[in-house]
Parts: sequence; C-alpha cells; structure tokens
Amino acid sequence: MIRNKEKFKPAVDKHVLLFLAGLMWIGVGTMLLSFSYSWLNTAQNGGSFVFAGLGVVAALLIHHFGFLRIVDTNLRRILPMEGKRCVFSFMTWKSYIIIAVMATMGILFRNSSIPKPYLSILYTGIGLSLILSSIRYLRILLSQLRKNI
Repeated sequence: MIRNKEKFKPAVDKHVLLFLAGLMWIGVGTMLLSFSYSWLNTAQNGGSFVFAGLGVVAALLIHHFGFLRIVDTNLRRILPMEGKRCVFSFMTWKSYIIIAVMATMGILFRNSSIPKPYLSILYTGIGLSLILSSIRYLRILLSQLRKNI
C-alpha cells in the first residue's frame, strides 16, 4: 500500500490551470476548424464562403452567449484557489462528461449523411468560438502573472 500518495498527485498552481484551460480550448477549436476547412475546401459547389460566413456568425453568437459564461464560471472557481491543485482541475468533472458527450456527437455527425458543407457551419461556429473564448483565459493568466512580478 502506498503511504504517501500525495507525492504522485500531478499538482500545479492556478497559473498552470489557466494556461491549460486556454490551451485546451485553442487546441480543440483548431481541430474543429481544420475539419471545417477541409470540408469547405473540397466542396463542389461555390457556396463555401456562404457556409464559412454563417459559421463565423454562429461563432460570435456561441462565443458571446455560451462559452464566455462557461469561461467566467471556470475563472470564478480557479482564481480563488490557493496552493497546488490537481492538473485536471482546470475543468469540473461535469465538464469532462459534457466533453465526452460532445465528442461522441461530433463523431456521429462526421459519420452521418449530413452534407459536410452544412456541417462545416456548426464546426466553424464551435471551433472559432472556442478559440475566441480561450483568449479570456490567457488574458487573465497574463494579468495574474503581472501581479506576481
């Protein structure tokens, strides 16, 4: 039996949690945008700009009315943290479950009969809004680091 299991806990301070949250959102957003780009790049019709434009409009709405609220909730939870916390605590367990459901839905959508240009609207909207919303994590991280200097 392990007596001091705390030394195996991957603990980091809140600055690392903020960085990881921003990095995760940028990474997933970039992945979704790359799917969308490849679908629009290979589309046979000339409406790729329309689909991309609709995706950008969707991104602004999702960013403002959806993801910024999630970011603010996470920031209210992370910023008061003192000492070192588990590296995976940049999100709540509920968020990990939501991500698993969303990833499953994404796989189902990608393998469905929905035309890829139409699906690119959703992927552009979510991908770009994730990247836009991640800026708040990184901005708060920089302000926190400046306070410590």
